[in-house]
Amino acid sequence: MYVEMADSKGKSRLHQQIDENLKRVYEEALSEDIPDRFKDLIAQLRAKETGK
Repeated sequence: MYVEMADSKGKSRLHQQIDENLKRVYEEALSEDIPDRFKDLIAQLRAKETGK
């Protein structure tokens, strides 16, 4: 029983660490600028929409 509790605490810590890492990576991705090529593509799509 003690081993199971220790194992579940280890998994809990592991899950917490995974959650923290995923949140950190997500926050970093959100703070990145949109690449110029994507901005150009969006501008082209908008120009086509307004040209209809």
